[in-house]
Amino acid sequence: MARGFESKDVEFQQAEAERRSAPHRVLTAEERDALAKRRTIELALARAKADLAAARNDAHRQMLTEAIAALQKQLDGA
Repeated sequence: MARGFESKDVEFQQAEAERRSAPHRVLTAEERDALAKRRTIELALARAKADLAAARNDAHRQMLTEAIAALQKQLDGA
């Protein structure tokens, strides 16, 4: 059984090495800014969804629902 896990690990390591050694296109300043903005919105969206799952107050839940909708709209437009 352990042998299967070892082969999966080796396969993962080889795939990861290939991915890292593959040539990457250099991003322009605008592309880097857009990517950073998108990642920031994605993180904020994930945080808002986690907060919503834990929210107990109806007003807080409503505020988070509206925030999630606004963040999703930004992602869809970006």
